[in-house]
Amino acid sequence: MKTIAVLGSTGSIGTQTLEVARANGDLKIAALAAGRNVKLLERQIREFSPRVVAVWEEEAARELKTAISDLDVKIVTGMDGLIEISTLPEVEVLVTAIVGMIGIRPTVEAIKAGKDIALANKETLVTAGHIIMPLAKKHGVKILPVDSEHSAIFQSLNGEQHGQIDKLLITASGGPFRGRKRADLEQVKVEDALKHPNWAMGQKITIDSATLVNKGLEVMEAKWLFQVDLDQIEVVVQPQSVIHSMVQFVDGAVIAQLGTPDMKLPIQYALYYPDRRYLAGERLDFAKLRQITFEKPDMETFLGLPLALKASREGGSMPTVFNAANERAVSKFLHREIGFTDIYQIIIESMEQHKSIQQPTIEEILDTEKATYEFIESRW
Repeated sequence: MKTIAVLGSTGSIGTQTLEVARANGDLKIAALAAGRNVKLLERQIREFSPRVVAVWEEEAARELKTAISDLDVKIVTGMDGLIEISTLPEVEVLVTAIVGMIGIRPTVEAIKAGKDIALANKETLVTAGHIIMPLAKKHGVKILPVDSEHSAIFQSLNGEQHGQIDKLLITASGGPFRGRKRADLEQVKVEDALKHPNWAMGQKITIDSATLVNKGLEVMEAKWLFQVDLDQIEVVVQPQSVIHSMVQFVDGAVIAQLGTPDMKLPIQYALYYPDRRYLAGERLDFAKLRQITFEKPDMETFLGLPLALKASREGGSMPTVFNAANERAVSKFLHREIGFTDIYQIIIESMEQHKSIQQPTIEEILDTEKATYEFIESRW
């Protein structure tokens, strides 16, 4: 039996991780961490019996303490709480499904404690890849990708030599506005942007998919995760979301991972790697599929991808600015404070005003995030 802890247990990836645990029956849940969804967290605690539970705010902790007063569960709070559950002695794999740069410190401490990381938190590698990857190597820790595209590349590289990679081909669905032009995006409403054609995901990542920021973040992650140059990564629109990503090798061969759009597949693969387990659900029917099509991404309309590439090429603290600006802009859009295309403008202006710091420490990364938020709040 493998013992895991889940950061972000009430979110989309977190709940699906627990679905995988429920279906398999041989994953012990030592700890859970969540934000404010105390009612769902209580149900998870009663089903999976974690030893320790973390919530971010003291108010939520008090509410949870009352709700589970009949149970022997330790409740911890804040960053100290996240770090405590990430470094529990019995935990073998830490699932980082928490959203935002709040996930960086717990991931660092878990790596130092020798825990393998099932990585679903994009910000960890986007902003601190230069810290995380050498640290994981030093401590002999596996970074196991949970994101569908990175998992597809990870699976395609099984048994292959890293030095024989020609390029990584990361696929994108194109989001709900594929085929539209910039003028069309001016009128986009929150409800429209949340209607992803293929995937069921959380609100933030669904908006990021609509802007192509998500694909930009995936490119930035892939650079660190697979130790390749940006020029070795290509984004291809594959609207059916059947091919989740591909690897082209130096001899021209291309290996792809295909499957239905179900996040439980990459989650389960990461948790049981290198083994595969039965996973209930739909299977691809190639006779009914008829066709798989490809397009180039429209980087003149959807600025999220080219802005991400620009931030990644500059490096240093600029990816942090890109990520923080997008995070705050998406929040404002979801709260109907700005329009859809204002997301791009906020990212552009935030990057323009920032003087990049090379090889930033975690403290400098977090300070950059804070400064970016302050800049945005002073303007919008």
